[in-house]
Parts: sequence; structure tokens; C-alpha cells
Amino acid sequence: MNFPLPVSYYVGTLGTHTEIKRVAEEKVTLPCHHQLGLPEKDTLDIEWLLTDNEGNQKVVITYSSRHVYNNLTEEQKGRVAFASNFLAGDASLQIEPLKPSDEGRYTCKVKNSGRYVWSHVILKVLVRPSKPKCELEGELTEGSDLTLQCESSSGTEPIVYYWQRIREKEGEDERLPPKSRIDYNHPGRVLLQNLTMSYSGLYQCTAGNEAGKESCVVRVTVQYVQSIGMVAGAVTGIVAGALLIFLLVWLLIRRKDKERYEEEERPNEIREDAEAPKARLVKPSSSSSGSRSSRSGSSSTRSTANSASRSQRTLSTDAAPQPGLATQAYSLVGPEVRGSEPKKVHHANLTKAETTPSMIPSQSRAFQTV
Repeated sequence: MNFPLPVSYYVGTLGTHTEIKRVAEEKVTLPCHHQLGLPEKDTLDIEWLLTDNEGNQKVVITYSSRHVYNNLTEEQKGRVAFASNFLAGDASLQIEPLKPSDEGRYTCKVKNSGRYVWSHVILKVLVRPSKPKCELEGELTEGSDLTLQCESSSGTEPIVYYWQRIREKEGEDERLPPKSRIDYNHPGRVLLQNLTMSYSGLYQCTAGNEAGKESCVVRVTVQYVQSIGMVAGAVTGIVAGALLIFLLVWLLIRRKDKERYEEEERPNEIREDAEAPKARLVKPSSSSSGSRSSRSGSSSTRSTANSASRSQRTLSTDAAPQPGLATQAYSLVGPEVRGSEPKKVHHANLTKAETTPSMIPSQSRAFQTV
């Protein structure tokens, strides 16, 4: 949508003055009419001049000696031409497409047989605003303030900015919230104060001038402060849980590695530090051997005692024994049979008792030998 562009005319002593506004990239026709070419066409001369905003003057297009010259400047080469039959009285100039550098004061001079016609046209080239950029400045939380910013990088001044809400649902208002303030020093800035959830939605900024308008859209999403805290807490909890699980897995792996290491090292510790197997095994064996030796010794002692008793009885029938000798023999043999314990009697002592001649009388020794 383009704004209506005015065209003004006024007449002065030096001819007609016209002011025209056109948008860049469009086509424009600058009027120039005369009645000087009908009687004598061979002497007709037409010339268009441009005086730019800096005061520099240059020739745009001419007709002279039945020839048209229209490629006189590099800036307008191929873009300028006579719009109609200039010989018939319409020497209007056409420029397509327009550029901002085409702006200025154009003068049309028509001369024929000493007569002159002057026409002046002021051309203003308007540039449509570039597509603005919408931005948000501030925190999108309840109770905070938020600034909506909108600005076009190019375009003919003045550029007017206008903010409004876009209706997404039935019943929504297109006007800005009540607590909105426009920065008149920067028309593209709007301050939204004390945000609430009702402020959420789409906002559109429109930048416009005489040439046209462009717009941009931005979405505002107001968040609960509590919801932000809950999200932060949830994220922290997830991270802490992941770290705890990782720690437990690591401890289990370490424990299994330690148990495996102890199982592998246990046989080595027994071979190096434990007592020799012989010391443990010989002790009960020597006890049982001692028991067997004691039993064997006791049997031998009893056999010897019985033999001695029989010998005493035999001797008493043949001859009367001497009381001292019999008492001595019984005193030696008797106590061994009655009072000896199996654990204290050894085969070596029994053998020594049998082979000691000083402790047995001569009659008993002779009988034993038999």
C-alpha cells in the first residue's frame, strides 16, 4: 500500500513549475508542452537539464538537427527518453526506473525560430522503508519491564513507527496493553511495564513513510518466576542424580576389582606366611604314636611282672627265699605295674629296666634267663 503522492503546479513569469513525488524503482513522466514545432520543424530544439540538490547542472536529453541524444550521463544512460511525439508539441521526459540520484530540479527548454518555452519540474524520489528489525530488551518474567524495539535501516524521512498486537484468538484486543509507554524521542520503542501473563502474544511493528510501509513481528512469552525456579531445581536434581548413579557404579566396580584382587593374592599369602604343614601334621601323629608306645610298654611291664610272680612262686616251692631279696624284687617291679600311667611309660625305660642286673637278685636273673 502506497501513500497518495501529491503533484503541485504553479505558474510564474519564467514558465510553469511542477513538483512531483515518485517512489524509487517506479516510472515517472515529467511534463513539457509547446506549440513551436508546427510551422518550422527543422529549426526546433529541445533540451532537458537537471540541477541536483548540490547545485550541479547537467544535460539529460536533447533534440537538435533532427537527432535525439539521450545517453549523455552515465547515471541516466538507457533510462531516459521522450515520452511522446515531441515534434507534435509533447516534449515530456520519461525516466524508468527511478533512482534516488534522479532527484532534483528539471528544466525543459523548447526553442524554435527565436521563440522560447520554459518548463520547470521538481522531482522528489521517495525510498520505501527497509524491512524493520523487531527486538526485545528486558526480562520475560512477571513483574518485570520489557522494551519493544523496531527500526528501519533505510528510507526517506520521516519514518513513522506504529506498534500493535496481532489477534490470535477471538476476543483479543489489537491495542497495546494499558501500561504501555511510547518513547517519543525514539518512536520505534515501546515500554511494557509490570508484565503479566496477559501480555503474552504476537506484536507487530509497522514502519511507514510517503513511499510505503514495511513491518516485522515478534512474540512475547511471559513466564512465571516459580516455574523458572522449578525448572532450575529439576535440572539440578537430574544432574545430581546422574552424578550419584555414576558414583555408585564406580564404587561397585572398585569393590569387585578389590575382591578379585584379594582372591588372586590369597594363595600367595598362605605359602609365604603360614606355618609349615609338617609341624601341624606331626603333632597329632606323635601323640598317637606315644599312646601306642605307652600301651606297648604297659603290656610289656605287665608281662614282665607276671613272669616275675611265677618265678617267685616256683622258687618258694624248691627253697625258702631270703626275705630281703623277695621284698626288694617286689618293691622294684610292683610299683611299675600299679602306679605307672600309659603316657609316662616309654619303651626305652622298659628296656632299661629289663636289662639292669643290679636291681634283680641273682636267683631271679638266672630264672629269667631260662
